[in-house]
Amino acid sequence: MHITRLFASTSPRTTMSPWSWFRKRDEPDIAPSESESSFSPAKVEVTTAHDPTLNPGELSFEEDAAGGLGRHLGVTSCTLLIVGRIIGTGIFSTPSSILSGVGSVGASLMLWVLGFVLSFCGLFIWLEFGTMFPRSGGEKVYLEAVYQRPKYLATIIFAANAILLGFTASGCIVFASNILVSAGKVADRWTERGIALAVIFFVTVLHGLTPRTGVFIMNVLSIFKIVILVFVVITGWVVLSGSTRIADPHANFRNAFAGSSTSSNDYATATFKVLNAYAGWSNVNYVLNNVRNPVRTLKIAGPLGLGICAALYMLANVAYFAAATKAEIDASGVTVAALFFGNVFGGKAEQALTVFVALSALGNVITITFAASRVNQELAKEGIPLPFGNKFWASNWPTGKSPLPGLIIHLIPSIIVIIAPPPNVAYPFILDVEGYPQQIINLFIVIGLFWLRWKKPDAIRPFKVWWPFAVFFLAASVFLLVAPFLRPANGVGDTPPLPYYLYCLVGIAIMIVGILYWAAWRIFIPKVFGYELVPRKETLEDGTVVTLFSRKKVE
Repeated sequence: MHITRLFASTSPRTTMSPWSWFRKRDEPDIAPSESESSFSPAKVEVTTAHDPTLNPGELSFEEDAAGGLGRHLGVTSCTLLIVGRIIGTGIFSTPSSILSGVGSVGASLMLWVLGFVLSFCGLFIWLEFGTMFPRSGGEKVYLEAVYQRPKYLATIIFAANAILLGFTASGCIVFASNILVSAGKVADRWTERGIALAVIFFVTVLHGLTPRTGVFIMNVLSIFKIVILVFVVITGWVVLSGSTRIADPHANFRNAFAGSSTSSNDYATATFKVLNAYAGWSNVNYVLNNVRNPVRTLKIAGPLGLGICAALYMLANVAYFAAATKAEIDASGVTVAALFFGNVFGGKAEQALTVFVALSALGNVITITFAASRVNQELAKEGIPLPFGNKFWASNWPTGKSPLPGLIIHLIPSIIVIIAPPPNVAYPFILDVEGYPQQIINLFIVIGLFWLRWKKPDAIRPFKVWWPFAVFFLAASVFLLVAPFLRPANGVGDTPPLPYYLYCLVGIAIMIVGILYWAAWRIFIPKVFGYELVPRKETLEDGTVVTLFSRKKVE
């Protein structure tokens, strides 16, 4: 299908060239020769300038972007920000578990294609919102723009999810376990946790005190991941050519759908794993205050970053399945990537893979933490009540360039999840809980897209997603919310003795906690003490503008 058919034009008379969707007539015309220093917010803030009622939250575009290091991320860094977030450890381990779940190589590859399509549908929806509201915060901004009544309810619900479930424990633990294996050490419980804690503290200090160095290391590790997967892909081509010791590299591709599962639950579970491997395509939306020429950059970096990952994922899967038969993968007890390296290069190469996986996990932690801290800072700038007041949490203390307080908000739950739960049951359960509320938020985002199309048809949209893509994503979101309640094939799920549906209920409960917190802050406590909250703005020493609330006595 020609690319011009995939996107709705902002005018029925507009003729689009294959690349014209990167800059459509609603986008300010910024000449390529214009220097970055001459960037003007007025050239971007076209949506809310055209219709002030769409402004998310209390702060204007200029106020929201004030403070910090400024706009220092270009197309390359933003593309690598997406690549570094998507490529974690999933592509090295998930293919074998997906194959085991659905029963055939053909069905497994089809699910990777489905995950790619769903991810691009979601990306296009987030591109429409991100170019309409080019601010840091991602879903926080879009929920505020759409669900403006009751005031601050959407912000607080999102904050409950972002703060209570805002941890990066899994990548730290994967790094620790793989480093210990590569060093030939026994991975006892507290040694592994000690290394994981060192990782999250290192990343917090890295981004908080040396932000430019943090971005540099983040980019280097993202490039490293691309190089490793390109190496896997090229090796797979060599294997398929018959030039290695693999006896029959085409075995898995003859009658590829033989043995496919007939259980809908198996496919639902496998789809979750694929989508988790693709997670991260919206990463730039969280940091747009740090992006040069954010509208243009987002429209290039988003499809480019996800496209790179999707191509590498599909070709890496083909390489994996060329190096080992389905029977070998099922009997091996190791990940498909480990089996690939072992079969093609020998045992020492298989051990070297643990170093690659560890570095990939580290890059994932650095990338997630960078984006999460900006989201936490945006929540504090909006004035939501936090311990010790939100001025500190909204600031760029101590350097004036990077939100170390926002990083600390991310650090605290990460420490708790690394230390507190016993690993066998509680840890996978917490990871399941982490994802379910995000699916609820995604559902409300796509509903909000249709609502804005209906209520604000003339709003400026520098990018406009083709509506069938949004409908497909909406249907998938509903399915992903319902499917976890379906009884799994084994009857118990992956966290026995806990009920298989319990993590869904806990995820919903966390969002209800947000509703109760909002009600206490906005309704019950002011009513009991006889005051109302009046918003005001204050500029901090580092230039950050923050919303504060004064208590006005009700006569």
